[in-house]
Amino acid sequence: MKIIVLAGGISTERDVSIVSGTMVCKALREKGHRAVLLDVYCGDDRIDRENLKSEEGICRLFPEAYDVDAAAAYMRSFNDRIPDMKRSGRTFFGANVLELCAAADVVFMALHGEDGEGGKVQAVFDLMGIPYTGSGPLGSAVAMDKGLSRKLFAANGVPTAAGMVLKRGEERLAPDKNGVGLPCVVKPCCGGSSVGVEIARTPEAYEHALDVAFGYEKEVVVEQYIEGREFSVGVVEGKAYPVIEIAPLVGFYDYKNKYQAGSTIETCPAQLCEEKTKEMQRYAEMAYEALKLECYGRMDFMMGKDGKIYCLEANTLPGMTPTSLLPQEAAALGMDFPSLCEHLIQVSLR
Repeated sequence: MKIIVLAGGISTERDVSIVSGTMVCKALREKGHRAVLLDVYCGDDRIDRENLKSEEGICRLFPEAYDVDAAAAYMRSFNDRIPDMKRSGRTFFGANVLELCAAADVVFMALHGEDGEGGKVQAVFDLMGIPYTGSGPLGSAVAMDKGLSRKLFAANGVPTAAGMVLKRGEERLAPDKNGVGLPCVVKPCCGGSSVGVEIARTPEAYEHALDVAFGYEKEVVVEQYIEGREFSVGVVEGKAYPVIEIAPLVGFYDYKNKYQAGSTIETCPAQLCEEKTKEMQRYAEMAYEALKLECYGRMDFMMGKDGKIYCLEANTLPGMTPTSLLPQEAAALGMDFPSLCEHLIQVSLR
């Protein structure tokens, strides 16, 4: 198949997305596909557009021999220029992006963060008839908004921690008056990779956490801090994968602990009794349905010391490297990383 692996973008998770895209592109090429890595925002102005006019030319755009690492380096070469590109007022899709995606058999979405997971790109692709992996615009947008996700969880019987949404400029009630209390977690409403997330244990830390979160977005989520064990459950075609436990050596599962090797112990399948395993998997499937997700996703959970389970959020385009959480869950089922990447394409095309 001719596949565009779409990555990069302008969210706070750009670097993580490039890593995911690089690994996916290599895995799909290992499976014999003509996969090409492309930055959704920066695009590629080096291609000969004449190739887009014929089937033979299109095949040249998806070559048999291809240097994935060189393509990733080309994407990273734009990193320092992106702020100026954004200030210039240019459109979101980079040079030749839509044309290349339309020429492919499918687009593998390796984007992370609001501009890739929030449903906007998916809506454009739907209008253009471009097939892609993952959820459609509705599920993507709903899952990206943690405040809305919380409401849908509550309405559909998925347990979640007590919390609220606070908008920039609204009155900041003290923790003892806001209905959540301390300690609490403060996070941007539509962020990812735990960027801007803080755990506040004092009133002063709470004010600081709000300042940090509002530095990223105009809406933030404030929710009860659950002390206990952290887990994640992938859901593919509506069915839960094995549960994985996430245990940071220091602190919580923040950006550093997610992406710095050796910072976190990940155990899959998680060491849980059968009853708790099935309960968490059931909640993962319920969350998937409540948010109108399609094809695949990953749900994150906390389990308190009393054994009660809380769904934190959903990820519609989870990290995709061989050591990411969903691939580890697939490995527990006997599916290697290249096979998982190919399977997600097959599921999405169905």
